[in-house]
Parts: sequence; C-alpha cells; structure tokens
Amino acid sequence: QVQLVESGGGLVQAGGSLRLSCAASISIFSNKAGAWYRQAPGHQREWVATITAGGMTAYADSVKGRFTISRNNAKNQVYLQMNSLKPEDTAVFYCAADLSSPDNVRYWGQGTQVTVSS
Repeated sequence: QVQLVESGGGLVQAGGSLRLSCAASISIFSNKAGAWYRQAPGHQREWVATITAGGMTAYADSVKGRFTISRNNAKNQVYLQMNSLKPEDTAVFYCAADLSSPDNVRYWGQGTQVTVSS
C-alpha cells in the first residue's frame, strides 16, 4: 500500500503563492503518473494537474498558466506551485498517484487545506 502525505497548504492573500508537496512512501512517481485534485466546499472533487511518468504535464483550464506541477523522483515527491492565487482556488487539495485517467486513481493522500482570502 502506498501512502501519500501532502504538505504546504495554508492561508494566503489573493495574488499570493503557495507550494504544495506530496511525499510518497515508495518510489512510485518515477514510473507512475502523479496528480493533484481539489475539492471546494459544496463541490465535487475536481482534477487540477497531472504529470506522467515520462514528465508530460496537463492542467485544468482554470489553473493553466498559474499552477505548475513537477516532481523529484529521488525524493519520491510531487509538487504543485500555485501562483496568482484567487479566492476561488480555496479548497482541500489532494495528491494522487498511479492514475490511468483523471477518473481512475489508485492512491490518494489525505488532503491539505488551501485558503485564499480576498
């Protein structure tokens, strides 16, 4: 069983930046895709970004140009750099690993809260 632990969430003003980290208990991101999702209050969980084992990235339209997903295989970590944050980015952000599609995720983290004040 793979454990994913997110960190880096917090409270930030609109226009600010945060960097989320996701640490895996095993070396999974070197051969499996990693991703970030988020769930805002009263909304369903939505996909944010993916990085494939080959290093290709993809982003939801709502975050394109503001968020950057990356990874460090030596540290078994995936990151989400979030810039130009908006109040509507407020959500619990979840790390995911080993996904064949945005709707088919094998491993989830417990989530980290991101709150953007106006």
